[in-house]
Amino acid sequence: MGVALDAGEPVAPGCLVSEVGGETQMIDPFTALAAISTAVKLVKTAIKTVQDVESLGPVLGGFFSAKSEAIKVVEQAKTGGFKGSSMGKAVELELAIEQARMFEKEVEMLFFSSNKMDVWQKIVARASDMDREAAADIRRARDEKIKRKEEIDEAIELVLVLLIFFMIMGGTVWLLYKTVN
Repeated sequence: MGVALDAGEPVAPGCLVSEVGGETQMIDPFTALAAISTAVKLVKTAIKTVQDVESLGPVLGGFFSAKSEAIKVVEQAKTGGFKGSSMGKAVELELAIEQARMFEKEVEMLFFSSNKMDVWQKIVARASDMDREAAADIRRARDEKIKRKEEIDEAIELVLVLLIFFMIMGGTVWLLYKTVN
């Protein structure tokens, strides 16, 4: 049996857990490998059948999404996120990602050969902007989580201080009452 998620859902051994958009997802390393291989094959097939680069948009989007997921799996594998032979899985994933990088160069050359260099540069620039925005969103979410935890800790401290204060005051009033009577 695997490790339980916050929501109580069990995680299969060998799978990694990631937070995507606030939702917990399981990432199987072999699924990540298969996704990259399938995406590369699909893009290569599409390149042979389409007349222009613009028609490749959705297929290329699937390829880059698969590559991104595989990179996340590799990063988690490097930090010990796998049970069992994480090194073997990480090696396979790294090789698949390297294959994807080489294929990305082929896609870049496809844009250059079809005289769409400006489109490729815009794509790269937009991807860079989106990566920066995603990193900023992650940083903001982490900061908000830390701030929320600090607020909760402060509230707990305040309640404890007030509880102790009223216990002392109650004890003092009780002692005064007993000494007077």
